[in-house]
Amino acid sequence: QVQLVESGGGLVQAGGSLRLSCAASGRSFSRYYMGWFRQAPGKERELVGGISWSTGSTYYTDSVKGRFTISRDNAKNTVYLQMNSLKPEDTAVYYCAGHRTVITGGNVDYWGQGTQVTVSS
Repeated sequence: QVQLVESGGGLVQAGGSLRLSCAASGRSFSRYYMGWFRQAPGKERELVGGISWSTGSTYYTDSVKGRFTISRDNAKNTVYLQMNSLKPEDTAVYYCAGHRTVITGGNVDYWGQGTQVTVSS
């Protein structure tokens, strides 16, 4: 059974940092792409960024470039989302996702359950 389990969410003040983790299990993800999405109340789910598990190459949506960093630890089968200089508009439920090809939208093979990030002003 494939599982993506996020952790690390919470409440932080504007300008602060959080690191989200996504622990993957149940299959090999070595050739997969992993992504982070977020969904704020009343808004559509949006792609924050992604990473190739094999090469480590990353990409990000413009609103988080320079503030967020995605990385992976092959030994731990875990993907991370380091979020710095957080803003109130970053408040959302953050989801981890896994897909066989580059993640560009919400049609992915696997989803995590989500973790809440709240940024206070």
